[in-house]
Amino acid sequence: MNAAIIFGLLLALMLTGMPISISLGLTVLTFLFTMTQVPIESVALKLFTGIEKFEIMAIPFFILAGNFLTHGGVARRMINFASAMVGHFYGGLGLAGVLACALFAAVSGSSPATVVAIGSILLPAMVKAGFPNRFGAGVITTSGALGILIPPSIVMVMYSVATNTSVGALFMAGVIPGLLLATTLGLVTWYRAKKFDYPRMAKASWGERWQAFRKSVWGLLLIVIVMGGIYTGMFTPTEAAAMSAVYAFFVAVFVYKDMGLKQIPKVLMDSANMSAMLLYIITNAVLFSFLMTNENIPQLLAEWLLDKGLGPIAFLLAVNVLLLVAGNFMEPSSIVLIMAPILFPVAVKLGIDPVHFGILIVVNMEVGMCHPPVGLNLYVASGITKMGITELTIAVWPWLLSMLCFLALVTYWPSLSLWLPRTLGML
Repeated sequence: MNAAIIFGLLLALMLTGMPISISLGLTVLTFLFTMTQVPIESVALKLFTGIEKFEIMAIPFFILAGNFLTHGGVARRMINFASAMVGHFYGGLGLAGVLACALFAAVSGSSPATVVAIGSILLPAMVKAGFPNRFGAGVITTSGALGILIPPSIVMVMYSVATNTSVGALFMAGVIPGLLLATTLGLVTWYRAKKFDYPRMAKASWGERWQAFRKSVWGLLLIVIVMGGIYTGMFTPTEAAAMSAVYAFFVAVFVYKDMGLKQIPKVLMDSANMSAMLLYIITNAVLFSFLMTNENIPQLLAEWLLDKGLGPIAFLLAVNVLLLVAGNFMEPSSIVLIMAPILFPVAVKLGIDPVHFGILIVVNMEVGMCHPPVGLNLYVASGITKMGITELTIAVWPWLLSMLCFLALVTYWPSLSLWLPRTLGML
């Protein structure tokens, strides 16, 4: 009964158009003051302990690093390097877009940042080269979603905060699925380009490839610093985030010199605004999670599902359907922070590995970012391409279909996610 009241109130507030974070906060406060005897002191204590986690500090640092890289010329050099490597295949610029998104994802941790950084440069170049606008939009919108699967990933940090799962293990678990999804999106791009005979670039010589690599190496080195540091245990993911922010600032201002000192206050302010928004969502989600736990809702749900004889296969299918439906109405951060604390105890009781479950949730979030009505990547791509959401939805469907097939693979093949962290002794 209490669960129905809580979710009914949350849904009613969301349907008024109220932001998710405020809806969560009002739901919790209304329930606490009218329907429960929980001491307010314990709520305040939970609020402070819930957001005191060291891992949360990684979020503003990764956002800051992504903003420095977006404005600092790193994306353009990565596109030139990717074009030199794969531009001579069918749909060469499209394939370069997939590769550039994968590389930029590995240094930014954010999908919208990847779409903006790569799309704003590559999409006009693709149209100029003779590609249909829809093809370029489809490639960049879906490939940009790699930003939350290929580590580092802000969404993975949020899952870690919500479930106390190791961030380092999640980052490592995202490497192989991220590379496989990039390959899948590249194959769809190549097949459609070959089918419709889209333009190819002249094959770059090894000298030209070396020059492109040499110019982009400062940006690519960030991947080595962040991932290498976590692999070797030199620093934690949070320390890696701080390192990446400092390094991105150094590269953008002093190496590439594409960003002047006068632009730094704006980048800092934009990063602070985005960080504050996410931290506000986290704060309210911590309270909501506390309310759920206090009312024993996750435990009751787990017992009910187990009594119904629902096994891991059916449960994971139900989770995928639930998260894909949620993706129609909410953005990834909110979904992870609301759903993970509820579904996680059930997954653990059914013997599903927490890291595998985290990767499954992240892939669901990727799909959600690319389909209407609230797919973040669709809106970002719409701003760049000046295409309507309906037209963009039609443009992305071949890639979106391949992402759904990939989701099924990740769901029922745990070793795909778990092999690397196990090999590195993280599990």
